[in-house]
Amino acid sequence: MSQHEYRDMLPGHADFTLPKPAAPVRVNGRRPIPEVPQMNGHSEESPTPEPTPEPPAEKADPVDVWDQRVAGALAFLRRRLAGAYEVDDFGFDRELTDAVFHPVLRVLYHDWFRTEVFGIEHVPGDGGALLVGNHSGTIALDALMLSVAIRDRHPAERHLRLLGADLVFRVPFMSELARKSGATVACNPDAERLMSDGQLVGVFPEGFKGIGKRFTDRYKLQRFGRGGFVSAALRTGTPIVPVAIVGAEEIYPILADIKPLARLLGVPYFPVTPTFPWLGPLGLVPLPSKWLIQFCPPIPTAHLTEHADDPMVVYSLADQVRETIQATLLELLEKRPDPFGL
Repeated sequence: MSQHEYRDMLPGHADFTLPKPAAPVRVNGRRPIPEVPQMNGHSEESPTPEPTPEPPAEKADPVDVWDQRVAGALAFLRRRLAGAYEVDDFGFDRELTDAVFHPVLRVLYHDWFRTEVFGIEHVPGDGGALLVGNHSGTIALDALMLSVAIRDRHPAERHLRLLGADLVFRVPFMSELARKSGATVACNPDAERLMSDGQLVGVFPEGFKGIGKRFTDRYKLQRFGRGGFVSAALRTGTPIVPVAIVGAEEIYPILADIKPLARLLGVPYFPVTPTFPWLGPLGLVPLPSKWLIQFCPPIPTAHLTEHADDPMVVYSLADQVRETIQATLLELLEKRPDPFGL
């Protein structure tokens, strides 16, 4: 008897196929259950499984977020009251600047002035450098916005150490704020020491002539003085980065200067603007002009250190910086046809 005949004699032997699966049924409006893969006696096909959707990201609990913020604020106050914070030899308080000063200034920088920055790659990532900018705006907000731009836009998140006029450091409360934010007196010894320590130093050679000029003279650079900033850069061999700032001229347009009142108060000028002094304290709110900040390619000075006391070299470099800033201002004004546009 053959094997096939023996198999046919076995009870219950018959060729059969699996029953077809039932049609999928929607349950309460949901997707049907995937069909069962069909199999036969010779092959088995597995359908491609559907990708499993990723679970939705869990949203942070607002209560937990506020708990963290309150805990961080209390820890900050505890450190401040206990004196557990550091300041450098110039009085710069890095923690206070990052936690208090810059967050307040960012409201003006982002929302009010809608600042755009170009050429941030020209600012060195490490080591010292001297940033030289045009000055305007009645109040030196351009210096503060420049410091925020470097802190927020530079890959290394560097701090800018500003050089301020003597008047700033003679006012008690303003002097303390300036020191805490990293500013120091605009003198060559302090500037050279900061740049030798690898710091970014910001200077505005126009001084009060720049921020106090009439609106009719907007974006026309004033005299740069004797070029003391160039001598400081030459002695330390640090590069000079010209910076052009458009937007500050329109925040407080100076229509007139009451000089007798300025002499009485002991200030360089007493401005009359479209809103001040007519609106009182409301006149101190800056107009929401559109700001553009352009960092120009750096000018190297390492090969000129021995000429730090040569007036011809100093004046030549100062004129080069001034002409670069003036030309860049004209280019930025073409990019921004509307002073108060978006």
